[in-house]
Amino acid sequence: MAERFERHRQAWTQEEIQKLHLLVSKGMGLKAIAKALTRSEESTKSRAKLDKIKIKKAR
Repeated sequence: MAERFERHRQAWTQEEIQKLHLLVSKGMGLKAIAKALTRSEESTKSRAKLDKIKIKKAR
């Protein structure tokens, strides 16, 4: 069963956005970034798209 996140529909803080950019720059995958931010993968992907940053796909 998928993990449940209690942060449903909460706005992103500036600190979380900075952490997202840092983790992407380190080359982490979507799943790892979402877990580090305690956000869903979909939320993380949407925020990255909004900020025009690409998250590398795990291979």
